Order: sequence, then C-alpha cells, then structure tokens
Amino acid sequence: MNKMTTRHFGEIEYDPANTIVFPQGIPGFHDNKNFLLMSEDPDEDMLFWLQSLDDGDVAFTLMNVYSILPDYDPQVDQEEIEELGALSDSSLDIYNIVTIPEYTRHMRVNLKAPVVINRDTGLGKQVICTNEEYPIRFMIFEELERAGKLLAMEKNAGSDA
Repeated sequence: MNKMTTRHFGEIEYDPANTIVFPQGIPGFHDNKNFLLMSEDPDEDMLFWLQSLDDGDVAFTLMNVYSILPDYDPQVDQEEIEELGALSDSSLDIYNIVTIPEYTRHMRVNLKAPVVINRDTGLGKQVICTNEEYPIRFMIFEELERAGKLLAMEKNAGSDA
C-alpha cells in the first residue's frame, strides 16, 4: 500500500494496482497521468472522484449519468479509444466530469467529453463524442431532482472536490 497527501481528502492509502493510467493525461492536465478512482460505495454511488496520483491538488468529480439519463449514448470515433486496449462493453466504464459550484442549482456535467476507463487494462482517456446533442455544460440539477437523486448526491458530495 502507498500513501499520498491530497488537497481534498487528506492522507489516503491506496493499492498501486488500482492505478488508472491516462497516457495523454486529461486535457488541461497533461502532466497528470496516474489516477485513482475513489468512491465510498462504487455499486451505489453516483459521484466518484478521480484523484491524481501525480499531484495531490488535482482531483475531478465524476458522475455516472446513466441512472439519471438512461438514454445517454455517447458515440466516439474508434481511433479515440484504441489506446485503451481490447474493448468490450463489460470492461468499459463511462463517467462524466461534473462541476458542483457553491450554488448547487448551477451544477453541470460535461456530456460532450466523457471519461472512458477500461477496467481490464487500467487505462483511461477523456474523449470527445461525435453526438451533436450533447453539450459541454449540461445543467443536471433538475434531472437529479426529477429522479429523486439529490439526497444521494448530497450524501456523497461531502467533499468539495
């Protein structure tokens, strides 16, 4: 087990075998290539944190939008995800970066550029989907309200990551 001090979570302990490598980094954070996907309960939670292992100050809040937007279907050019290794639907996890401002009614999620993780290879990439209908800033608060998911969100958003 390794230890690291992070801005949002204090000192964390993690197994290096759980590292997710983003060979190109995340756009705007190209020097951050090694990440840890964190959640209290991965089977139940909607919010996750992608904590950089290269810089303890860098963490992204991720959301699994499928429980709120079950028809979300990002289309991606095959070349975009080839570097993730052999792909199957069961090995891929798709998350979206969410911004939770102080006024939570302005919470938004990036549907245009999902984060794709291949669990089998431990590789990840933020990709641009070709769907024209998906915006970079999708206001998600009302969808969460409609789906009755706000209480779960508030429970999981205890950190302001």
